[in-house]
Amino acid sequence: MFTGIIEDLGILKKIEKEGANFNLYFKSKLSHELKVDQSLSHNGVCLTVISINKDIYKVTAIKETLEKSNLGNLNVGSLVNLERAMKNNARLDGHYVQGHVDQTGECINVIEANGSWYYEFKHNSKSNNITIEKGSIAVNGVSLTVVNSELDSFSVAIIPYTYNNTNFKKIQKGDTVNIEFDMIGKYIGKFLSKR
Repeated sequence: MFTGIIEDLGILKKIEKEGANFNLYFKSKLSHELKVDQSLSHNGVCLTVISINKDIYKVTAIKETLEKSNLGNLNVGSLVNLERAMKNNARLDGHYVQGHVDQTGECINVIEANGSWYYEFKHNSKSNNITIEKGSIAVNGVSLTVVNSELDSFSVAIIPYTYNNTNFKKIQKGDTVNIEFDMIGKYIGKFLSKR
């Protein structure tokens, strides 16, 4: 379980294909604090640390993960948002984020608003995932508040701190992002789809 508050940006240093899986090697200032078997969110995807060598650690993304997230689109040098699992005795600064990406979405607009940014994302509405204005959403693992909500799109507002300390500064129109919808909203969506 995560909170959507990003701790660091990891730099992808190496991609190693193994069958249908990708072994991904990241450099991060968090590397020396990690341990093998630890869960770590990468753009909102929970992956297990397999090995650590100085400031480089290794994780594996299986075929299922690569098909349902943007991790398969990464190249050497790509930046990913990183967050360690939350502690039970810590403040919950974001919202509950499971690290299970529901689907990918496409950035369809970026507007610079004199010191802040508005990002609009389109997603497949057939999956019964819903957003509501002022509700929570995780985009590339970042806990955000929905500004505008439509059936198949939503927008978020990004403050300078988030822009400068996450990979939002690299997201452009046409880019694919990972979306994890609010847990409560998913239960409501499923309930309503069965009525």
